[in-house]
Amino acid sequence: QVQLVESGGGLVQAGGSLRLSCAASGFAFSNYVMGWFRQAPGKERESVAASGRNGGTTYYADSVKGRFTISKDNAKNTVYLQMNTLKPEDTAVYYCAAIFGVTAQAMSLKSPDYWGQGTQVTVSS
Repeated sequence: QVQLVESGGGLVQAGGSLRLSCAASGFAFSNYVMGWFRQAPGKERESVAASGRNGGTTYYADSVKGRFTISKDNAKNTVYLQMNTLKPEDTAVYYCAAIFGVTAQAMSLKSPDYWGQGTQVTVSS
């Protein structure tokens, strides 16, 4: 069956870094755009970053541009989110998602086909 398993979340001080991983199985990973979303308490889920099917194109929300980097490894069926210079407002549950039939830039135009279970990221001030 389809599985998206996130790891790498945790507690970090402001200015620190974390690297999230999402290991995928059960579907044709290389055919999907892979994205990261996040949801903070009391807020709606928002898109954070996405990588095109072959990893050559990317999308970032304005709030994370220049601080976060997404990478997709089709050989390992894994997508990563390197998060640097973290801020308290980055605190959220981060979800990995697989989206078929869109470009990375259009990640928010279609509901993801598959979701991970989420991993908590907490940034202390």
